[in-house]
Amino acid sequence: MTTAKDLFIIAMDPRPEHSVGQGDLSLALAGAELIDLIDAGSVTVDEDRIVPGGPSAPQDRLLGEAAALLIRQPPHEPIEDWLWRRGKDLSAAYQAALEEDGELTRKRSGRLSFGSERVEPVDTPARRAAAERWEEREPVLAALASAIGVEGGPSDVEGGPSDEEPGLDDEAVTAVVTAVHDAVMELEAVRQRRTIENSAFANLWRGP
Repeated sequence: MTTAKDLFIIAMDPRPEHSVGQGDLSLALAGAELIDLIDAGSVTVDEDRIVPGGPSAPQDRLLGEAAALLIRQPPHEPIEDWLWRRGKDLSAAYQAALEEDGELTRKRSGRLSFGSERVEPVDTPARRAAAERWEEREPVLAALASAIGVEGGPSDVEGGPSDEEPGLDDEAVTAVVTAVHDAVMELEAVRQRRTIENSAFANLWRGP
């Protein structure tokens, strides 16, 4: 699977401390797509701008959609602008695609047939490959997961050491991961500001 699909599977870890917001995940998925396009030679990064290469047709449908959305005329798009533009509702698109591919299944959370549904990964070769990549702390996957608050791999649960974040040895990839971190922090700041504003509005109506 692609890095974005691996990241989506990892982000579905059911443990409460690994809960990930849809907006955060969407931004990280857009970053993961961009990193895969960099690895494929479809784009390069000039300072903070995305420079498309020759026409490419990734085999993965969602990655192909991402490649088709690249702005090919200068001035090229900054990485952060791409994250916000491509990332809009992207987590929902990946959920739908993974369900269609049989990588996710819906299960009811209660005994009764009308209980609410939850989505879980299916035990497939692709899912096991994602888990192996995560357990090995593959640098790109680990860095993107860290950006959305998912720390450590399965080895940490078993008591294995995880003292250092694995390093990235590519400047373009590092620039993308940094932009994902910044965008997630900006989104959190927006959430906090809205919470404060809503609280102040509610207090205004309640009065002294």
